[in-house]
Amino acid sequence: MDTTPPGFEFEQPILDIEIQLRALEKSGSHNPTEQEQIKQLRRKWTETTRAIYSSLTPWQVVQVSRHKDRPYTKDYLNLAFDEFVELHGDKFYGDDRAMLTGFAKLGRHKVLVVGHQKGRTYKERAACHFGCAHPEGYRKAMAKMKMAEKYKLPIICFIDTPGAYPGVGAEERGQAQVIAESMFLMSQLATPIICVVIGEGGSGGALGIGVGNKIAMLQYAYYSVISPEGCAGILWKSHQFANKAADALRFTSSHLSRLGVIDDVIEEPVGGAHRDHHQMASRLKNYLTKTLDQLLKLSPETLVSDRYEKFRKMGTYLELMEDGTSETRGHVITG
Repeated sequence: MDTTPPGFEFEQPILDIEIQLRALEKSGSHNPTEQEQIKQLRRKWTETTRAIYSSLTPWQVVQVSRHKDRPYTKDYLNLAFDEFVELHGDKFYGDDRAMLTGFAKLGRHKVLVVGHQKGRTYKERAACHFGCAHPEGYRKAMAKMKMAEKYKLPIICFIDTPGAYPGVGAEERGQAQVIAESMFLMSQLATPIICVVIGEGGSGGALGIGVGNKIAMLQYAYYSVISPEGCAGILWKSHQFANKAADALRFTSSHLSRLGVIDDVIEEPVGGAHRDHHQMASRLKNYLTKTLDQLLKLSPETLVSDRYEKFRKMGTYLELMEDGTSETRGHVITG
């Protein structure tokens, strides 16, 4: 059982039980009374954790999605996949370490994996720009996805970014255009595409690799047109209102499942994915394998048309007219 970083006030009851557990387990006593206390505390820990995590607010979900020990793309590649051969560079400007691409084996399936990478240590995070990809990252992803289509390989995308890199250099090299080009390309690829939001799914940085036949989210991830801090800065002129913005954005897995923006929610271990990487990787592997089996039965033409219709339907709504009838309104919304 892992502890949490400062700021997770809602987990304090869980941490209190963990402190008691560690004290008893450290004693190493085989006293039947103490062994019974340990069993009771473990049971209490599970019940308390399950109760707290079943009623998280949207802002608390954001905190969990950013947990320092939450598994990243590289962790899933090591735990859920049998092999991974990384492919580098965009053949134009450079290699963006915030965007991982490469061939991998998932059980009996050969696939191409594309995913954001944040880095575990500060040095790694700085090198990966904290998961914020530059234009060269999306150009690299597009080049490798074209290769996957050529060799008839399914594509798996892991989304975990607060947003695309917002620097001047990134804008000068065509950040907005390259994200749009990536979305357009993914809408046309004649191969199965599965997208999974494993942590943060922020803004165009997430959408750039988010057009797929199946869109899934981990239970305590979020997927939004903007981060809660960014939204609060625009609407309330202060990041202090991030929790209020989180409530308004409706970006948790339960919200987006009801709205039809995502297809599936992958349940996390009790207390979140950061508490059990192996169990989370096993659940993710099962989902990906099952979904690949389904999608590989479809023809390339069906895959493309189904993907197109899927995104065309997002954002439509019924408007009640004065005469009591209703009409379908709205336009394409992809996040």
